[in-house]
Amino acid sequence: MFRRILSIQSSSKQIYTIIKKLSQNSLTNSSTQTPLFQLYIQRHDINNAYRLFLTITNKSSCIYATMIKGLISNNMLDKVLDLFDEMKIQPSRIILIMLFSVCARINNDRAKQTGRKFLNEMSGDFLNDNILLTAAINMLMKFGDVKNAEDLFQTVKKKDIVTYNAMMKGYTLNKMCDKALDVFEQIQLNLSNVSYTIIFNTCAQLSNDRAKQIGRKLLNEIPEKFNENNYIQNSAIDMLMKFGDVKNAEDLFQIIKKKDIITYGAMMKGYTLNNMHDNVLNLLEQIQVNLSNISYTIIFNACAQLSNDRAKQIGRKLLDEMPKNFKENKYIQSSAIDMLIKFGDVKNAEKLFQIIKKKDIITYNTMLKGYTLNKMCDKALDLFEQIQLNLDDISYTIIFNACAQLSNDRAKQIGRRLLGEMPKNLKENKYIQNSAIDMLMKFGDIKNAEILFKMFEKKDIITYGAMMKGYNINNEPLKSLELFEEMKKNEIKIDKIVSLILIDTCAKIGIRSICESTVNQFPSDLYNNQYICNALISMWGKAGLVKNAQQIFESVDQPDVITYNAMINAYGKNRMGLEAVDLYRKMPNNLRNEISYICILNTCSHSGLLDEAYSIFNEISHKTQQVITTMVDCLSRLFLFDEAKQLIEDYEKCNAPYSVMYMALLSGARNSRQSHLSQEIHKRMQLLFPNEKNHLISASVLLCNISSSLGDHEEAQALRLDRIKEFGNKAKVGLSWTEVNGEVVQFTAHDQSHPRSKEIYAEAQRISTELIKYGHVHDASWITRPLGEHETAESVLCSHSERLAIAFNFIEGRKPSFIQITKNLRVCGDCHQATKLIAKIRQVEIVVRDASCIHHFSTNGTCSCQDHF
Repeated sequence: MFRRILSIQSSSKQIYTIIKKLSQNSLTNSSTQTPLFQLYIQRHDINNAYRLFLTITNKSSCIYATMIKGLISNNMLDKVLDLFDEMKIQPSRIILIMLFSVCARINNDRAKQTGRKFLNEMSGDFLNDNILLTAAINMLMKFGDVKNAEDLFQTVKKKDIVTYNAMMKGYTLNKMCDKALDVFEQIQLNLSNVSYTIIFNTCAQLSNDRAKQIGRKLLNEIPEKFNENNYIQNSAIDMLMKFGDVKNAEDLFQIIKKKDIITYGAMMKGYTLNNMHDNVLNLLEQIQVNLSNISYTIIFNACAQLSNDRAKQIGRKLLDEMPKNFKENKYIQSSAIDMLIKFGDVKNAEKLFQIIKKKDIITYNTMLKGYTLNKMCDKALDLFEQIQLNLDDISYTIIFNACAQLSNDRAKQIGRRLLGEMPKNLKENKYIQNSAIDMLMKFGDIKNAEILFKMFEKKDIITYGAMMKGYNINNEPLKSLELFEEMKKNEIKIDKIVSLILIDTCAKIGIRSICESTVNQFPSDLYNNQYICNALISMWGKAGLVKNAQQIFESVDQPDVITYNAMINAYGKNRMGLEAVDLYRKMPNNLRNEISYICILNTCSHSGLLDEAYSIFNEISHKTQQVITTMVDCLSRLFLFDEAKQLIEDYEKCNAPYSVMYMALLSGARNSRQSHLSQEIHKRMQLLFPNEKNHLISASVLLCNISSSLGDHEEAQALRLDRIKEFGNKAKVGLSWTEVNGEVVQFTAHDQSHPRSKEIYAEAQRISTELIKYGHVHDASWITRPLGEHETAESVLCSHSERLAIAFNFIEGRKPSFIQITKNLRVCGDCHQATKLIAKIRQVEIVVRDASCIHHFSTNGTCSCQDHF
């Protein structure tokens, strides 16, 4: 009967009719069960085969092997493990090979336990079986159990090329590529096609000098019979591309006769890796074969990176014409969403996102990242609150970044809650923790960022960088320098990113000696990097060393727009307006951008160069909001209020009012002590910008200061109380820091915290006496609050933070020739006048960088700002 069934040339329907009859007859003896079981397997009816298999009482190795093979071919791998849990016989060689293969594929705790159990119980007869031992080595390597795989490899007496391949592949899989090359150099056998592919992949991963030497040598010596093997050639192209050797990859690509889509994919992926995205699109136009899912992903990514007109046209066309079967591929969909997002086409990205039926966390992450990229962080948080899936490490990183960008009450609530509820296994993920540190720092929550930072057992350069950047954001640059010292103790070498952070740290401190000692520790090759050079120009400008900034500028072969802007800004900060204008005129027209215009107009403003400012402003064809605001500031600083107001009125004919323009106008009114104009501007700001709290706070502070400077302390106190009632007490604390004998000291106004405070105040009093002797009259109009019972105008003004910093420089028992101070607020008029006189009396050069500019006080009693502060 069964022979008849197996040989019959009948339809599937006829065969299953016969099978059904046999099943209904309840044939339970082994003579009928076994052939019926084999028939189910032959006909791929795996569920009925498995059910019948369970009823067979005396199962042979052949039955087990057949059932396992059937389960594997139907991807029912967990059932294979179920079967092994119930196995009553000693597994055969074939069964063990299949078992080790299944355990390697599943690679979970149960699979590891089962695989190791059968490996440990394996008969000694199998210890010389290369195929079986190779399967076991492969399994252990997939488990990440490299040591036991190595031990097993050593027991193999006659290693063949398959065994070597398994070992090399395992090392590569476990990111131990150097060990894979060690094994390769031991091989005395002819390599197989698989060997070449593995070694090329290993060399590609390493991409160091050794890997490049081995990979290129192997490629040059490859036997002719392998020259037409696409798998080998594709892996060789990938290797060369990862070496950055695009030319030889292209040469190899050209000699391949029958290029398949994998070959094209390797080439396109290589171009993408080497940031040659236009070449990806050029190659796309040559392809004569159907694209694969990987091809679509690579091309969409290339279009996303380019985001120019050509890329947008190709990307959208490809998306519209994509075959239906690919439109449900989540990887392609995610890369298409990413592409549209990078095109700035959020609307169509949202449409594509909505039509995806089964959204996974990768799809959500792509959309979240897209919203964040397009500065639509509130939408990112809206989408986050809809997610019903478990978040992965990328999700946490994106959401923390979105919360960091927003830093409003909602973002702080979500970010802190998410951080608190994060699963334990993700709390050790350094990428998540670094983004969490960045988020907390942007919230201004230094304390919790520090707690998180201290939890790291092994801090790497990325973690240090995140923390240092956070300290800089929160105006704590001295703490950033402390971390730099800690990095050196832990022998962590700085890279380009941390160097840029440190340059920013030095720029914030603005002390020449600190800048010099820090940047002198940078590797010399960093000075060849234009980003570093641009940052250094800015730093030296902020430290008042324009000569150093000029030297860096002149060392740059091809200055870009950032280089020019940094140098113009350095001149401007140091009141070298004419030099700035001269450089601006030499700057190529095509390089000038909005920031260039703002920098040069700011420079003219601070240097009192009104004619030059008007000339440059009139030449600008597209006057942006920020450019007009800068010109308003220039006119207001020079007390040309009618012209400034006219500029604002002209702007508002076609645009919504902009609060920063009014702040510039108000700042100028405060400098000229025009109370009526200041009140008028303040009232207009309250009317136009009722929700802009930070600007309204700043405006009321300026108004208070004007009232105080005119002696109307009651009016000032009333304004101050109104502000505190509406916005809370958010006055910014004035800080000054200076460096003496390697010690950087920070002072606040009326600071008593320094161990040598008595000496500092005694010196400040001596300086005050000298000032009075030379005719200085302390200007009480710069005091912005009522005097206390035991206070005088002299005691209050002499206790300003910069005056204490100056005094500190004179208590070391030596006469300094140079004093440098950095201040976070603008210097007051009395301190400015006093510092000019101190420089002359004590014959010391004093440089003070305030929030507005850098003041160079010379020994002849003048300041570089020419009193335009």
